Amino acid sequence: MKFGVVVNEGPYTHQASDSAYNFTKAALAKGHEIVRVFFYHDGVNNGTRLTVPPSDDRNIQENWSALAKEHELDLVLCIAAAQRRGILDENEAKRQGKDADNVAEGFRISGLGQLIEAGIQADRLVTFGD
Repeated sequence: MKFGVVVNEGPYTHQASDSAYNFTKAALAKGHEIVRVFFYHDGVNNGTRLTVPPSDDRNIQENWSALAKEHELDLVLCIAAAQRRGILDENEAKRQGKDADNVAEGFRISGLGQLIEAGIQADRLVTFGD
């Protein structure tokens, strides 16, 4: 089965991010395909490389990056939601006149069309968070 995954909540403030990660990992382990993971609203905070959790806590951003690398996942941050929260890739930082970028490895910024496309391509679109 093909799944699209939507993450609407940020890491460390809501269970949605952990649940989405665990669901994605389990689906892949069972041989299912993940069409795309789309991070929306506060969910885009999963994609900043500047997250520094305490050493005894899990690093959700690193978990997503490693999973994406291992399974060639498409991790997409909504551009509007990311910009509102100060999350920029190199191109957006230059375009907006900012001197830094902070998108983590394995993530990319794109528009809502990527969410629509995932919904069309997937058999099921699973949403985590409000």
